[in-house]
Amino acid sequence: MPNRLAEETSPYLLQHADNPVDWQPWGPEAFARARAENKPVLLSVGYAACHWCHVMAHESFENPAIAAVMNELFVSIKVDREERPDVDTIYQSALAMLGQQGGWPLTMFLTPDGAPFWGGTYFPPTSRWGRPGFTDVLRGLSAAYATEPEKVTGNVAALAEALAKQSENQPGAGLSLEVLDQVAKQLAGQIDPVWGGLRGAPKFPQPGILEVLWRGWLRSRQKGSERPEWRDAVLRTLTAMSQGGLYDHLGGGFARYSTDEEWLAPHFEKMLYDNAQLVGLLTLAWQETREPLYAARVEETVAWIEREMIAEGGAFAATLDADSEGEEGRFYVWSEAEIDAALGERAAAFKQTYDVTAHGNWEEKTILNRRREPALRGAETEAALATDRAVLLERRAVRVRPGWDDKVLADWNGLMIAALAHAGQAFDRPEWIALAATAFAAVVRQLGQGDRLAHAWRRGKATAPGLLEDYADMAAAALALHEATEEASYLDHAKRWTSVLDAHFWDGGRGGYFLTADDGEALIVRTKSAYDAAVPSGNGTMLGVLTRLHHLTGDRLYALRADSLIAAFTGELQRNFIPLATWLNRAEDRMEPLQIVVIGAKDDPATQGLLRAVHGRSLPGRMLLRLDPGAALPDDHPAAGKAMLDGRPTAYLCRGAVCQAPVTTPEALLELIGP
Repeated sequence: MPNRLAEETSPYLLQHADNPVDWQPWGPEAFARARAENKPVLLSVGYAACHWCHVMAHESFENPAIAAVMNELFVSIKVDREERPDVDTIYQSALAMLGQQGGWPLTMFLTPDGAPFWGGTYFPPTSRWGRPGFTDVLRGLSAAYATEPEKVTGNVAALAEALAKQSENQPGAGLSLEVLDQVAKQLAGQIDPVWGGLRGAPKFPQPGILEVLWRGWLRSRQKGSERPEWRDAVLRTLTAMSQGGLYDHLGGGFARYSTDEEWLAPHFEKMLYDNAQLVGLLTLAWQETREPLYAARVEETVAWIEREMIAEGGAFAATLDADSEGEEGRFYVWSEAEIDAALGERAAAFKQTYDVTAHGNWEEKTILNRRREPALRGAETEAALATDRAVLLERRAVRVRPGWDDKVLADWNGLMIAALAHAGQAFDRPEWIALAATAFAAVVRQLGQGDRLAHAWRRGKATAPGLLEDYADMAAAALALHEATEEASYLDHAKRWTSVLDAHFWDGGRGGYFLTADDGEALIVRTKSAYDAAVPSGNGTMLGVLTRLHHLTGDRLYALRADSLIAAFTGELQRNFIPLATWLNRAEDRMEPLQIVVIGAKDDPATQGLLRAVHGRSLPGRMLLRLDPGAALPDDHPAAGKAMLDGRPTAYLCRGAVCQAPVTTPEALLELIGP
């Protein structure tokens, strides 16, 4: 008989609905049962696209003997980390405090009150690879809970104290552009000089960290003390990822991370949030370099999103699985014989380009890649290769597809909407902006609850409360669409969602936004952090949102709140600056805002020429506003009171509080922007 997960909507939870484990969904009923039966809680957290989650499920959760032990000794709760990142964040932190590396599946053991006392990630069914067998772990922890309560109580108290302390942000002062330069210098020293990315394996894309380096290089060039090695570190990484096995060369889109240092072998899951951030970063790099490879990867990834990742109603789905037919990567890899059969006389050239050999490059199969010779070839050769890829994509389409998690997540959608809006402007692709607008409307319709947002939605049901990142990323998306479309309703959304955060998430004592609302579910700790995780930090994103809202509206309260956000977390730089990338990038926007105002009729070709000049330049964080002639800016805007020059569409470029002389041609505006 199905367990209680059969009543859920999460594809990950539904994957476990027929397990012999008596799984409970997260909620008060499960913990009440644990208290009534005086049993500890086994909390298992994963997600639908997670390969090792599938492995542990097949080995243990589908095993009747192991399930019987779980049912006898524990109340078992299953959580989708994408649906409840607030829950996952707490217990991942607890695992780290136990001295263990986090990840999924997360396996934590809790008291009936939800307090953690021990945990791990993947456990094999029997002891191997230096890991204890899952049944041994279950029996040992159950016995310890029953016979050694003082040890459990000690662990609970220590972890509770550590979790509470971790959520106490460290305020500080003295953040400056010079500090950002120092961070960039230290990060550059940690980049792999051959393959890019942070040294070692596994390798994650880390778009926020790469943006820190990119911004640092732009600042250095502006000051006349250029650090080209910072730029090169970013471009080396983007090229290696774009030509490695991390990228799906047939269907578009990037996998979550690479298991090796050469970007060859990923875990093959594709996540919406990674691809959103990489579309944004590739766009920034293309605006500077005009590198055709980056343009191709943006276009192909957007095509994949449009083809495979649109959920019910027009918003974007969450993930594609790593596994199909019970095997990791089976959908994506090839044998030499399959390539020969599909391409015939064209096979030899394709195999040489894409690293196809008789024994493959991964488990006797081939992950298509061009990492050894990443440079694009002549137009005729690339056109032929594109034809070959189309043939293989058609062949691949008949394979059993990986699982599709079609739940709609507000924060992940916000990231992709903003990326599409920016890329649509940069590449002059209005259809990408329209795609973003359709998704935005779907999120508002499906997850909007008055002025509030839910976090997750599927099959007509919102299933989790809205978190900081949901409001922050959707507000940032609204502002991106406001710039791209000039529709006032988007600005209204951003202001309303920011008001919700100020009313229900702000810490009036130490500053900063909590992850959860003050009127939401009370968990064992109320998390607050500026650290990036799988998605950018909500506190970091809100720095950018507040800065933009201040310049668009003139409301000083937005500026004061942004300054409070900087002060709230500046002390964190002494603990660990690497996860603060988003916060650091948006702090630059607040400390030295770059504002460009174009005054002129929207349909005037001269106005459009000035706007296109800005769209074509790599200016992360820049704020662009078009005004009709005679329209007013807020009083404290540096360009307030400015008008057209000689009746012609005119641009004003302002750095900080100082505006340059007005210009009326794209060439003059580009000269003002500088190199």
